[in-house]
Amino acid sequence: MKILEMLRLSEKGRSQRDIASVAGCGKSTVGDVLKLCKDKGITAEIAEKLTDSELQAKLYPTKPSKTSAPEPDWKAIHEELAKYPNLNLQFMWEAYRAEYPTGLSYSRFCAHSRKYREETGREVTFTKERRAGEIMEVDWAGDTLDCVINRATGEIQTAHIFVSILGYSHYPYVEAFPNEQEINWITGNVNALHYYGGVPKQIVPDNCKTAVKTPQYYEPIINSAYWELAQHYEAAIIPARVKRPKDKAAVEQTIGWLETWLLGKLRRQEFFSFVELNKAIRKHVSELSSRPFQKRPGSRYSEFVNIDKPALSPLPMHKYEIADVKTRKIGSNYHIEYAGFYYSVPYTLFGETVILRATSRTIEVLDQDRIRKASHARRYDVYGGRYITHMEHMPPNHQAVYRQNAYNGERYRNWANKIGENTYFVVDSILTSYKVEQQGYKSCMGILQNAKKYGEKQLEEACKKAREAGTCTYAAVGKHLENQRRNPQTNATPGHENIRGSAYYR
Repeated sequence: MKILEMLRLSEKGRSQRDIASVAGCGKSTVGDVLKLCKDKGITAEIAEKLTDSELQAKLYPTKPSKTSAPEPDWKAIHEELAKYPNLNLQFMWEAYRAEYPTGLSYSRFCAHSRKYREETGREVTFTKERRAGEIMEVDWAGDTLDCVINRATGEIQTAHIFVSILGYSHYPYVEAFPNEQEINWITGNVNALHYYGGVPKQIVPDNCKTAVKTPQYYEPIINSAYWELAQHYEAAIIPARVKRPKDKAAVEQTIGWLETWLLGKLRRQEFFSFVELNKAIRKHVSELSSRPFQKRPGSRYSEFVNIDKPALSPLPMHKYEIADVKTRKIGSNYHIEYAGFYYSVPYTLFGETVILRATSRTIEVLDQDRIRKASHARRYDVYGGRYITHMEHMPPNHQAVYRQNAYNGERYRNWANKIGENTYFVVDSILTSYKVEQQGYKSCMGILQNAKKYGEKQLEEACKKAREAGTCTYAAVGKHLENQRRNPQTNATPGHENIRGSAYYR
């Protein structure tokens, strides 16, 4: 446009000084351009019909290359770089120069490569529109901080920084841990959700081992503990693609921002615990998040409060508790061991491999489809025994034995008392007749089980006769019951003054 304006003004008789002031360049530059146009036979009318690139080519034609080497195959080069991320342009240039020693210099090679990327759209970026409450991106910061001093040993511990952000507001949650193990990764995710006070629809982690067991493009396999966290909070875990940091660009940018400002503020401080360090981190992050945006109104905190937080789903009633997950094979006694205690599972699982999930409060047993098959309150003291058994987990024959073994003297007496005073008298007599009470348990069980066969009324009557006869035994009660069955119409002997009765013999 400047060249066209120079030609137009020159043809109208304006001086080179006036033309230079309008075009915003020097007087000598105007003279050089007008002379070049005259030599090439280009007038204002001709220049108007040419595009910028055509006019540029006519006035400043490309000089022929001094080298006879062909232009590199840029398509093949960039496909190779995409296939092998460890390669770089210098490596490709050196391979090119090894084949063509008089080829492009490294600077020209880079310039041509950049031009190819621009022409093929490789330099443009795709803008992701973030919706309120939709995504929480999580990652470990690349930089660490040696700032925590062990009070006992004086050793300096390294702080690893967990960072999460909400997609729309970029509001961060930051927490320091002594390492990047799975338990700290899960803790960071849980604490972030409760810090935000709600649950987003998606959680986007990196492909770190604490999040993803097997990275795959279409169906990445999530670690069991992380999968359980997602189920507890009803959120989707969608890992970023391998070596594609732009999939979670927001958290990557936030990490860079925090490494500059947060770690910069903490770089010369020392702390005697991670609790103390995290208290300082929360203070600084709160200040940084309240800073106004440079290119839009508001701040990270104000956008979070006004837009992100109202769009989050509510938190569940209970906070997710990190579990120790083990695999176990069920033995013939249908109990599974954890920390020295044995917890029952349905006997039908004998021989199968199951998943044991232990928290500080519960022990859960899941099958291979992650369907819960058993749940127990976790036990820590041995006074109640090391075996914790639910009767419904037993086969029928074991249930019968269990019921029998579960009774003691007090339970037998209570059972007998519900039937009648004579039944209670017989049972109590049997129990007190032994030095060791347990020796009478089977006899008591046998007597009381007769109530199912003969009825409680007949059993009470039979016990009365045994009591009157002074023969409080299982056999005597059984004999009286059998006699009642054979002679149901037999009436009791009527009372008479000449009949002494059982009291006479006592």
